[in-house]
Amino acid sequence: MKIAVVALGKIGLPLAVQFASKNHHVVGVDINQSVVDMVNNGLEPFPGEADLKTKLSSAVDAGYLRATSNYADAITGADAVVLVVPLFVDEEARPDFKWMDAATTELAKHLSPGTLVSFETTLPVGTTRDRWKPMLEEGSGLTEGKDFHLVFSPERVLTGRVFADLKKYPKLIGGLSDDGAKAGREFYEAVLDFDERDDLARPNGVWDLGSAEASEMAKLAETTYRDVNIGLANQFARFAAEQNIDIYKVIEASNSQPYSHIHRPGIAVGGHCIPVYPRLYLWNDPAATIVRSAREANAGMPDYTVGLLEGVHGDLHGQAVVVLGAAYRGGVKETAFSGVFSSVSALEARGATVFVHDPLYSTEELANYGFTAYTQGSSPVDAAVLQADHAEYKGWTPSDLPGIRTLIDGRSILDASQWDGVTVRTIGRPLDQATSGDWTGGRER
Repeated sequence: MKIAVVALGKIGLPLAVQFASKNHHVVGVDINQSVVDMVNNGLEPFPGEADLKTKLSSAVDAGYLRATSNYADAITGADAVVLVVPLFVDEEARPDFKWMDAATTELAKHLSPGTLVSFETTLPVGTTRDRWKPMLEEGSGLTEGKDFHLVFSPERVLTGRVFADLKKYPKLIGGLSDDGAKAGREFYEAVLDFDERDDLARPNGVWDLGSAEASEMAKLAETTYRDVNIGLANQFARFAAEQNIDIYKVIEASNSQPYSHIHRPGIAVGGHCIPVYPRLYLWNDPAATIVRSAREANAGMPDYTVGLLEGVHGDLHGQAVVVLGAAYRGGVKETAFSGVFSSVSALEARGATVFVHDPLYSTEELANYGFTAYTQGSSPVDAAVLQADHAEYKGWTPSDLPGIRTLIDGRSILDASQWDGVTVRTIGRPLDQATSGDWTGGRER
């Protein structure tokens, strides 16, 4: 097949590489010429994706993958087009389709008869049928279900482990017609491999959910569930700390029963998915009070965490405070909806002098976000807030933050016994436990 992948970002490029690994001819289209040039030279344009460097180089060298900024080159004559253009959502849960509209308009201009079009960007329910179908038909002069087929198939992977996740999880599809669903199923069966999963009710592979709307909702449901679950865990953690209860012992005990799956509390919920997709669901279902409350609870955790610091440390005015971690989660160089932004704002609102450290970011990169970078062990600080669970921080001691008196562990990964003379407090743990050093990495010794 000739396959076009629209948008060579952190999901689109690994998808293109995966398709090429099955000996299909893949053309990736991206508006960023530097990305296009790097891909054509077999170079990964962003770091941190497992196996991407090797697989990308092999695909380009074998002639199965190339990139272009020209939609006509990529789309014309393609057997299948997969679109993974970002969709943004504002604080009022209103989706901004600007980038997707532009890409879909260009796609439609060059759409050929017989092409399967698959949208993988997470969408509000009904978008595939009500927005993309008429836009593609109007722009191409073709009729969906007759001249081309349209399906929705959400990406279900995490950056950093895309290739492993593509094999691990069922590929969900939903068409606008039976023939479209059949075409979608045959396409993904030809480009993906799947691990055996004895834990699933049916074999791992391509799962047809019966409609584009069901497939759209499945992605929103699985991510919204996680946000709601984390919101509940965070509220449990706040109450437990007030009652001198260790929430991690409570969660471990609760989850020993098979019907409880409480997630871990923490300073922030970040990334492209969990903070965003509940808002898309709320756009469809504004009466979903549980979803709205959970989103508000999670959004409030950075300020709550800084409040913990203030309660333990005292007045923060004029105090030098380091936020450890700009990334939204450990090991990933990505700041999308990271808790660092709200944490820095909450500290500055209390008069603190704020610095940010992240082992994955240079001083210049942190400055581009408006942060003052901190160099490990370089200058005295009064306090710190651990925001991202980078593995590097597990080995830190007071010598890495000279002069520190108070440390808030927002991810429950630090060994308090390594912080002699420092008051350590962890979200969801009583203060006396957090300073006793009888736990490591969130687990009792």
